[in-house]
Parts: sequence; structure tokens; C-alpha cells
Amino acid sequence: MQIFSNFNDLSKFEQGSVVAIGNFDGVHLGHQKILNFLVNKASEKDLISLVLTFSPHPGKITGKGQIKLLQTLEQKIESFQAFGVQVVFTLPFTRKFANLSTEDFIDKILIKTLNARSVIVGNNFRFGKNRTGDISTLKSQTAPNNLKIYTIPSVSVNTMTISSSLIRRLILKGNIKNANLLLGKPYEIQGEVITGHSRGTTLGFPTANVNTENDITPFGVFLTSIILNNREFPSLTNIGKCPTFQQKNINIESHILDFKSDIYRKKIKIIFLKRLRDEIKFESPAKLFKQIQKDLQTARKYFNLTYS
Repeated sequence: MQIFSNFNDLSKFEQGSVVAIGNFDGVHLGHQKILNFLVNKASEKDLISLVLTFSPHPGKITGKGQIKLLQTLEQKIESFQAFGVQVVFTLPFTRKFANLSTEDFIDKILIKTLNARSVIVGNNFRFGKNRTGDISTLKSQTAPNNLKIYTIPSVSVNTMTISSSLIRRLILKGNIKNANLLLGKPYEIQGEVITGHSRGTTLGFPTANVNTENDITPFGVFLTSIILNNREFPSLTNIGKCPTFQQKNINIESHILDFKSDIYRKKIKIIFLKRLRDEIKFESPAKLFKQIQKDLQTARKYFNLTYS
């Protein structure tokens, strides 16, 4: 897969391309429908499958800048690759670009830069200065160039219309079950294992403390899987401020079951499978110890692990 983030580095795409446009944050089931259509249509027409996305997210430039994303850019690109997309163009979203007219977006980017023959968008697609362009605009302004516009309808699951914003709210509320359902996969974060307070080791449950670049980290205790060196390990993860110890900073701590290797400074992924409970302030470390024992019993049963 080719990845570009600069106009000057782009290939000429003489073969022509089928272009899917969007933010694709989370690459949820709705996005997956678009990506599958993109890859199949490009293969059918013998054209290049190309995703046009944006970095940073437009909401961070044109909005209040407080939008929290479901994925890092690296994670998003990995998702595109998994679907067999051939080219990803991460267009730098600036205030100058935000003021680009709908006509210039179509002419300068879709036609002259990407050599688009077909364009695929979701049914709520907006573009151009002040987001004045919609699907009708796109169709009318591309008609003279014989661009085919495909609109992919929204996807609903259990009466929930899937959107990145809804999934963000679900995760922040700790509703991992429904978030994963709409994502079509477990939510995940990634980061580096760093030095912690060693409280887990003191209590008899050593943990990997993780520093992440992901925006969204749900509070609570979760059944998780750790991905390390392409291997998967069952784990129990706590995210919060450790109220029993009156800590101010947010900690991400994962206890990997039946695991003793040193993974300090290693890059890992945390895959969220199920939420167990809220983070609770206990009267003493001893009572916290008892609760962690119960959580581990639940985890061992969930992962079908016997006691060693």
C-alpha cells in the first residue's frame, strides 16, 4: 500500500482511480461498507483504489478543537491496509484548505491530482468552504467530467445508526459492548510500556503501565487482550486515577495473566473485550487486593484459563 501526505510526492495515477473520501475515524461498520465497495469497484474497473482522508481531523481546525478521535493516524492507516486499499492520501487539513471552494476541490484535487474516475462517499458527505457542498453539489459539478458518484447509505445496528461520534460517546461512557458492536471489532488503543508506581507488584499483581497517544481511554476495569510482538495475551486492564491511593493523574495498567517477561519500553496494543466494573475507592489496599482477586477469577473464567 502506498501512503502519501504531500501533493508533491503523489504519483500521477495515469491508470485512473476510484476515490473514497472521508475522515474514517474508527473505521466502523459504515466505513467498512465504503471500503469494501471501493476495493471491489476499483478491481472491477481495473483502477486504483484510493482513500482520501484528512489529518488533522477537520473538526480540530474548523471546530473548537476539542474533538477526541477513536484512532491515531497510524491505526487508521493499518485499517485501510487490512481492507486491501492500494493508496492512501492523507491530505493536510489547514485553514487555507478549509476555505477551498467546492469547484476547486473537485477540479484541483479529484480530477487533476487524483485522476478520479469514480468517487465514493457516505450519505452525509459535506465538503468545500463552510461545508457548503453536499452530494447534490458533488454530482452536478462532476457531471461535465463524467465522474461517477456512488453514495453509500448509513448502517444501523439494533436501531443505532452508526457514526464515529456515537461510538466516541459510548466508549467514554464505558459502553464497550455497544461500541464494539458498531465498530465491528473490539476497540483498541496502543502505546509504550513505561515505569509506574509498582503498586500492582506490591499487591501481587504486576501491571504494565502504558503511555498512549490515543485520545479516548474509558475509565473502569476491563477484560482485555494485549498484543505484543504479534502475539495475543489475556489480560485485565484498569484505567483511572487509582482513587484508593488518591492519585491525580490517569493511569492505564494492564495485568497480563500468567505472564512474567519484562516488557518495559515495548510497544503493545490493548484490545477492549468487556467492561467489568467502575473504578472504586476502597477503604484500604487490603480490600482492593480482595477485589482484584475476584476480578482475576472472572478473567480466568472468561478466557477459560485453569489455575497454574
